[in-house]
Amino acid sequence: MTVSTSTPAVLSEEDERDLRRVVRSIADSFGHDYFTRTALADQPATELWNALAEGGFVGANIPEEYGGAGLGLSALAVITEEIAAAGCPLIMLIISPAIVGSVLARHGTDEQKNQWLTQIGTGAGKLSFAITEPDAGLNSHNIATNARREGDNYILNGQKVFISCLDEAEAVLVVARTGTNADTGRAQLSLFIVDADAPGLTMQKMPMVLETPDSQFTVYFDNVVVPADRLVGTEGKGLRAVFDGLNPERVIIAATCTGMARYAMEKGVAYAKEREVWGVPIGAHQGLAHPLAEAAIHLEAARLMIRTAAARYDAGQDAGEASNMAKFLAADAGIECLDQAMEVHGGSAFTREIGLGDMLTLARLFKNVPISREMVLNYVSEHTLGLPKSY
Repeated sequence: MTVSTSTPAVLSEEDERDLRRVVRSIADSFGHDYFTRTALADQPATELWNALAEGGFVGANIPEEYGGAGLGLSALAVITEEIAAAGCPLIMLIISPAIVGSVLARHGTDEQKNQWLTQIGTGAGKLSFAITEPDAGLNSHNIATNARREGDNYILNGQKVFISCLDEAEAVLVVARTGTNADTGRAQLSLFIVDADAPGLTMQKMPMVLETPDSQFTVYFDNVVVPADRLVGTEGKGLRAVFDGLNPERVIIAATCTGMARYAMEKGVAYAKEREVWGVPIGAHQGLAHPLAEAAIHLEAARLMIRTAAARYDAGQDAGEASNMAKFLAADAGIECLDQAMEVHGGSAFTREIGLGDMLTLARLFKNVPISREMVLNYVSEHTLGLPKSY
């Protein structure tokens, strides 16, 4: 196993402004109309992805030697926020570069990095991620999908649910049980890179109320043969490694939420300035102005926590506390900003022309996943406040 020890470059304020401007320009050239059109056509946002990849933006956090920009999670968060602020939140940015890219950068072999991380870094290829199971919920130690060693291969069997974007991916990073701790009864988990078209792997699209270009799948593994060199990290030690992807997941989800929040606030504030009732803009009334102002305060608090979490991760520090807090704050801020923007627009907020209702559903999803607010509060209670474990 080869662990990357390089520290990502730190963006100056000027570089960050330039990055935001360029990415927003690309995303604005597509806009929410494109996002809605592809979602309703049940198609991935391939054109937007390719435009961002051509600019070198989808692999911002991947080391330069593997085709990325070497700018770390902080830069990927900035990019993700700007894309979402243009009305085009992309779940694949959360999955491929943030989760899988981060895990491979820290735990992949040289061969795995050359084959897979380079694809993620350039955006030429995408990897999905599979951990969630119907009966395990938030307790990863109950994962039933298993892999047994047979000679130079592992044989993978089981089922995963809510697997994002697998139809767009060349492969999927799967979390599977390879043993059980005799003392605790907990699963010993391992990570495997599995081809998306491997014999025995089947996927079934899950009907969702979300209107996004990114689909969700139930995935079945029926005696899928996985070469032993597809094991990422150490057998039985996968849970520790996977958190090097789950903390970035929380950060990029948070950036997606603050981007959607900015999208909503821009629309809400603009309408509050231009819409007049009884001779004055409706934004002159405190009943509308104050809720928008309060939402803006919560949004900026979430953005600051994202900066803290991403900086800690990039510095090689423990980012668990800050990442969970960022996700908690940003999901709430996203919902609040979208809700207030819809309140300002009144009934027209529910039209496709305004483009707010579909985003509210996505923001609400991120309040529940990938970790519930209750589990975030459990984490903070135990690890930040030092209270007894409650679950």
